[in-house]
Amino acid sequence: MAKQHLLLVVLVASILHATASSLETTSSASNSTVAAAASTVYDVLEQNNLPRGLLPQGVQSYVLHDGGALEVTLPGECNFFVSVAGKRFHFRYGSSVAGVIQSGSISRVSGVRVQAGFAWLGFNQVQRAGDQLNIQLEKSTQSFPVSAFAQSPRCS
Repeated sequence: MAKQHLLLVVLVASILHATASSLETTSSASNSTVAAAASTVYDVLEQNNLPRGLLPQGVQSYVLHDGGALEVTLPGECNFFVSVAGKRFHFRYGSSVAGVIQSGSISRVSGVRVQAGFAWLGFNQVQRAGDQLNIQLEKSTQSFPVSAFAQSPRCS
């Protein structure tokens, strides 16, 4: 009787172990499918209806957390210009950029500044409105055509 009881315990433990291993494999497979669907951070932007040019070329790595928190690592500080209607806007990205991405917007942006006149202003949010990107600066909002960010700029 004791042997049968011990055999039953071992059998139940084996079944539980096999089930847990199967769930881990399924979970890993579904995670890799999500990663494969968005193999680059530029894909993540496009899947969220945002232009890839919001990030410069040369991204070293990125992490997309549950809830949309996005962390991007660049090789170093990155400077580039965007020209719109005869005005040049100087963008400066730090080596680490972050925000919370959702369809059509990135909020809680950090690590990015725009030169407005003589001041460098951080911006808090990028929101797509049709063919326009509205970038909420510290004290104002600046609109850009989406086409201004169609291609990822090169850092200077």
